[in-house]
Amino acid sequence: MVDRLAALMAHFPVSAQVFNAGTLCGTNTLQSDGTHGQLHLVRRGVVEVRYGRELLQVERPSLLLFPRPLTHRFLTDPERGADMVCANLSFEGGAANPIASALPDVVCLPLADIAGAEPVLELLFEEAFEQRCGRVALVERLLEVVMVQVLRQLMTSGEVHGGLLSGLSHPRLRNALVAMHEKPEQAWTLDELANVAGMSRSVFATTFRETVGVTPGRYLQSWRVRLAQKALLRGRPLKVIATEVGYGSEAALSRAFKAQSGQSPRKWKAGHP
Repeated sequence: MVDRLAALMAHFPVSAQVFNAGTLCGTNTLQSDGTHGQLHLVRRGVVEVRYGRELLQVERPSLLLFPRPLTHRFLTDPERGADMVCANLSFEGGAANPIASALPDVVCLPLADIAGAEPVLELLFEEAFEQRCGRVALVERLLEVVMVQVLRQLMTSGEVHGGLLSGLSHPRLRNALVAMHEKPEQAWTLDELANVAGMSRSVFATTFRETVGVTPGRYLQSWRVRLAQKALLRGRPLKVIATEVGYGSEAALSRAFKAQSGQSPRKWKAGHP
């Protein structure tokens, strides 16, 4: 099986910064900072989670993932509280990060349902609640491992409907998606992508649009522009970027960039120092 996450995680990694490892009691409101998502692991206790008009009741050890900035509130027993590990998440590329944008507003999973996570979580909680040298750095790396396991779980279970993760869950479409992720510079045609997926041209086009929500050509354009945005923020010349992401000239990249983002590359970069 192709590695569905390798190119995604290589280009758009996620990092964690722990801000709580202990017992939360009573009411705790976590305000959106407009930049970070958040990941919470409930080790023990009952937690009522409120965000917007929604309400979640967490009654067993669970993971709560907010991939995008979103104000939320935890209500726990004022005396017993709940043992939790909480971290801010930084998705490289921000709003353009394809992983963050593919996830629902909130993911809630019982820890026992995350395949292969038990030994990682056992070590994570052991480190988080002990005063050991280097524990924060270790816990943050383990949280990043848990994020990969969560993405695996969502793709395997098919719990996310529509978008990139649905495409990566599909036994045939995922081959075409990985091909685009790994070789964006290639001049992919619909016939070539259908061949990679092992499907007829018409069935591939229809299935891709119904599953992912856009046409293969539109998806390829969005992937290339996301890579171009990342390269722009790193100060790479537009002419070089155009070649790297599969466009023959700066003008061709600029047209695709504006069609995708509504701005020219230079104007977009000026707004993202």
